[in-house]
Amino acid sequence: MEILNDNDIIIKDDDGKETLMKILFSYDNEERNATYVFVYEPNNEDDIYCFKVNEETNELIMVEDEDELEEASEVLEAYDNDEKINEIK
Repeated sequence: MEILNDNDIIIKDDDGKETLMKILFSYDNEERNATYVFVYEPNNEDDIYCFKVNEETNELIMVEDEDELEEASEVLEAYDNDEKINEIK
């Protein structure tokens, strides 16, 4: 992962292919002591991906754990339904 600025990162897949992604937002889960980031490709804003940040290696890990996925889905839904956020979108 290479952070370009506050909104853009480059993610490398297992084959070394680089993809520019836009950061939608991130959040911290204090119970898990983890940070999660929601990203999307600039040409496809409908497909949003959630990654867990490995603070030690500065890598993004695709969230696959069912509990984490459910929580991420709830956080994204709350984000999408927040009136204040929708006003500035």
